[in-house]
Amino acid sequence: MLRSSLSSAPFHYLGTRIYWVSKMDAIGRIFVLVSVLVVGALAQWLNYPTAGLPRTRDGKPDLAAPTPKTADGKPDLSGIWLPADNTHFMDLAADLKPDDVPYQPWAKALAIQRQAAVHKDDPLAQCMPPGVPRVETHGSHPFKILQMPRELVILYETSTNDVFREIFTDGRALPKFPQPSWKGYSVGRWEGDTMVVDTIGFNDRGWIDTEKGRPQTEELHVTERFRRRDLGAMELGITIDDPKAYTPAVDC
Repeated sequence: MLRSSLSSAPFHYLGTRIYWVSKMDAIGRIFVLVSVLVVGALAQWLNYPTAGLPRTRDGKPDLAAPTPKTADGKPDLSGIWLPADNTHFMDLAADLKPDDVPYQPWAKALAIQRQAAVHKDDPLAQCMPPGVPRVETHGSHPFKILQMPRELVILYETSTNDVFREIFTDGRALPKFPQPSWKGYSVGRWEGDTMVVDTIGFNDRGWIDTEKGRPQTEELHVTERFRRRDLGAMELGITIDDPKAYTPAVDC
């Protein structure tokens, strides 16, 4: 397995941990950092600063302030979040060696074909929404998290259209026979101060990333781990589980 610690990471704001796994075993463990800031509403409501936001002596938001809490004492993930660049939007495995991505043969061939075609068949070029986790890695497209007692809602700005996800935290199970869609079906639960979100029910049209064109199938299971470290920083751990597209475990 490949491991890297947070202390060695070159960025400060958002950590994206990506684990390529199969249903049987871990394929590889990767730690990738994407710099993400909590930001204000871009070009909207400029004269209405967020009420109750901790501020420094000069009146600027204190991004190092402690993690805000909800009434029940859980971390409040609410806010507008923005990746600092497009590195992992283009290549989700940008910090890995090419051979470290464990493709099934057909998936590798398709990714190479898409790269040669300069992603002309990219769903984004057809005004289709980006899938998960691709939608959370674009440096020009912020997303807003709304945290409520029984669900989270994430509002995404994209180049194709505005899309949203509902993540239910009311204890329901994932559906046994989901109808395939771009964003799938999501449920969440707290593990300590981390919100763990499981999503299934994707279609096979989405791309994992843009430049590399890595494919997915309807077997895709994405697990996200949201942990807000302080007011202005959040870690997002992502597990990609798609045994039809990526091979069984290989020890590295």
